[in-house]
Amino acid sequence: MAKNEANSALKIIPLGGLHEIGKNTCVFEYEDEIILLDAGLAFPTEAMHGVNIVLPDTTYLRENRHKIKGMIVTHGHEDHIGGIAFHLKQFDIPVIYGPRLAMAMLEGKLEEAGVRDRTELRTVLPRDVVRIGTAFFVEYIRNTHSIADSFTVAIHTPLGVVIHTGDFKIDHTPVDGEMFDLQRLAEHGEKGVLCLLSDSTNAEVPGFTPSERSVYPNLDRVFSQAKGRLFVTTFASSVHRINLVLQLAKKHNRAVSVVGRSMLNLIAHARNLGYIKCEDSLFQPLHTIRGLPDENVLILTTGSQGERMAAMTRIANKEHPHIKIREGDTVVFSANPIPGNTIAVVNTIDKLMIQGANVVYGRDKGVHVSGHGCQEEQKLMIALTRPKFFVPFHGEHRMLVKHSETAQSMGIPKENMVIIQNGDVIELTENSISVAAKVPSGIELVDTTSSGMVSSKVLHERQRMASEGLATIAVAVDWNGKLLAKPDIHLQGVVTSIEKSLMLKWLQQRIEEILSVRWLEFVTGKDTDDIDWGGLQEMLEKELARSLRRELQCQPSVTLLLQYPDQQQAQAQAQAAKVSDGRRRRTRSTAVAS
Repeated sequence: MAKNEANSALKIIPLGGLHEIGKNTCVFEYEDEIILLDAGLAFPTEAMHGVNIVLPDTTYLRENRHKIKGMIVTHGHEDHIGGIAFHLKQFDIPVIYGPRLAMAMLEGKLEEAGVRDRTELRTVLPRDVVRIGTAFFVEYIRNTHSIADSFTVAIHTPLGVVIHTGDFKIDHTPVDGEMFDLQRLAEHGEKGVLCLLSDSTNAEVPGFTPSERSVYPNLDRVFSQAKGRLFVTTFASSVHRINLVLQLAKKHNRAVSVVGRSMLNLIAHARNLGYIKCEDSLFQPLHTIRGLPDENVLILTTGSQGERMAAMTRIANKEHPHIKIREGDTVVFSANPIPGNTIAVVNTIDKLMIQGANVVYGRDKGVHVSGHGCQEEQKLMIALTRPKFFVPFHGEHRMLVKHSETAQSMGIPKENMVIIQNGDVIELTENSISVAAKVPSGIELVDTTSSGMVSSKVLHERQRMASEGLATIAVAVDWNGKLLAKPDIHLQGVVTSIEKSLMLKWLQQRIEEILSVRWLEFVTGKDTDDIDWGGLQEMLEKELARSLRRELQCQPSVTLLLQYPDQQQAQAQAQAAKVSDGRRRRTRSTAVAS
């Protein structure tokens, strides 16, 4: 090892995925080279009005874009690849390596976003090793998860091997027959692993996560008992679950109609790559399926998390243009709510029940299993890799703490592990691990309807309007700071017991008071027309906002419309020109008629 390598530390910087579920994004930096591991998204809370997607703050990546050498993708879930298209609009990523299914899904996203030319996509197979820059060699190791084509990665650096588990569980009977490559993990453990970064999602749950196949008999029973139409909603990317559902549809002679764009895309890619195998005749469009007996119909939809625009949510809200719930329908929620989505899911279930559906949901029904390993699988991962240093990854704080306790029970010293937050900079050497600094680690909010970022200021304004309402005030002022007319006020969503006539009288008095005291501040010269109208408008808006808060005992958003002489003259001239033009047209028409 060269001298400069001996003195350098490997930096590991999570920008998302810590103290939360979602937007998993991690930076590996050695000297002047950066590689990224995944770039996911999260979904907005109810308080994020008009926001469709939540991304990690990428300030650090924008500032260091010249160091970025490439990205490694572990699997195709949205919380791991959903942010890539948005990031490519801000900085280039020379090359992205990933599994076939994830790359097929990603290519469509990049094409749609118009950024396909900002990177090169390369697919990898199990045990492939790719070189990124001069400092990093990355080996892909097959694991098992709730999506096909999922990988753990061994990142070879000048300081040693760092293993990032990705999302994983240890499924000994995977639906697709692709086994977890535990042998390769053990080989790395035998040679020596510098650091293990491990999935902590189920760190609080003892035992093992059941195999995906354990869901089959429970779903089979539901299919057998359903007398009418059958609806199944699950994560669009749960390839193994969808595979089981399609097998059962064939067994029970039900034609399948798929509703939801993300699920349609996923099934198409998975079938092309051979991860889902079924006859074309199994699928039928909605207009065809309507003519079949109810007992021969299966509708497979998105919306298992109560997402506002997803198919199942729209059906529950009676907003779907083609599907209405009928008495006797059976709806299966083959997914558990992720943290933050419980209320939305429960509300959706209630609405479906009110409309007469029999809804099958809950852990006790056995129609869902997690894609993340529990404590015994986490122990096995540590036992196989035998890392010198350990970092619990991917989970909320209590999960990280519990996972660190599990690691300590496996013999890893407490001083050889760190519990971190998004933005923390881990510095790793051959003999030490520490949190050395912090980089920006907030969130970036995306409104996909306008393809724009929603700033914190805009979000705050939306929240205020939603909770307190909006007050719009129109004021006309002359050259001397006197009101030309009574102000006009419009209240939207504001609760008040004050009559409008009294409100207008009070408002006029308040504006006159403000103008009499502060008018001269905005007269910028000796001439009367040297007036800072913009500053006056801003001041009036702030003062009236304060006054309204005191008077109304609430905090509505206030918008002031200020009309001043220049505007009034321009409007008068425009109106006069319009009238004159109308007269000329009438004169010409009369002349032609003559």
